[in-house]
Amino acid sequence: MGLPIFYYLCQRKPNAVRNETMMNKYLDLSPEVAEALAQGKPVVALESTIISHGMPYPQNVQTALKVEQTIRDNGATPATIAVIGGRLKAGLTPEEIEYLGRKGRKVAKASRRDLPVLVARGSDGATTVTTTMIIAHMAGISVFATGGIGGVHRGAETTMDISADLEELAMTPVMVICAGAKSILDLGLTLEYLETKGVPVIGYGTEELPAFYTRKSGFKVDYRLDTPEELAAAFRTKLEMGLQGGMLVTNPIPEEYSMDPERINAAIGQALEECREQGIKGKDTTPFLLARIKDITGGDSLSSNIQLVLNNARLAARTAALL
Repeated sequence: MGLPIFYYLCQRKPNAVRNETMMNKYLDLSPEVAEALAQGKPVVALESTIISHGMPYPQNVQTALKVEQTIRDNGATPATIAVIGGRLKAGLTPEEIEYLGRKGRKVAKASRRDLPVLVARGSDGATTVTTTMIIAHMAGISVFATGGIGGVHRGAETTMDISADLEELAMTPVMVICAGAKSILDLGLTLEYLETKGVPVIGYGTEELPAFYTRKSGFKVDYRLDTPEELAAAFRTKLEMGLQGGMLVTNPIPEEYSMDPERINAAIGQALEECREQGIKGKDTTPFLLARIKDITGGDSLSSNIQLVLNNARLAARTAALL
């Protein structure tokens, strides 16, 4: 057990220590991540669903490796997280990233409910925001960069389709840096749900919730913070106060890569209608919508997706260095 994990466990209540020690027997840290944590160096977690379900091959692998390099270039160690052969992995080799990229949607999309079965079976799983937070926390990693979080889906008042990401943000003390909630969602209800769960939603340099492909949504965040120093201070204070749950930092896509709102909203509307017509539900919804939006926009949405992830990785590395 690495020193950061041991120190973290020593601060926990006895039952929490026992439970997390038991879970850690399923966790493998890469040598690079283990060394960084042992030396108290900054580490940034990365999800793997974006590799297997979020982008086509080979752009998925190229982007994953570029995001890792961006984190290194900004002073931190990347820890791409996945389940491979039934082992929870914090830190993947380039070969493991290639493996996930080539298998694509043949890899299970792993949320909290899936972890025990995947591990027991010795199966592979690409981690969502939820499971990346869980495994990052187990490893002692406090900062996580992703594209966009899940949320309350449109029509959830009848379908009850609400992402587990929101529940995890309410429980697990990890800072999640993203480009807002995916604009395929009901953004207003997503913010209401986060408020109910006590999750602070921070706008980085903005008072308006970014909408993934675009910088504006018409909805206000809870607080605006303008520097990595302010982000680190707020999250450190939350941890020291012993408040449950994480913190959501919404970082707008760079202006030059932001898509025209009318164009992207029209593409989203068309994709949602096709989704309903084809009866696609549950965990298949988001991958279907993202793929269709990419096709409808002639690939422009994929280019924007890549740039916003890189932008989030830079901010996450700088913030992690201050923590």
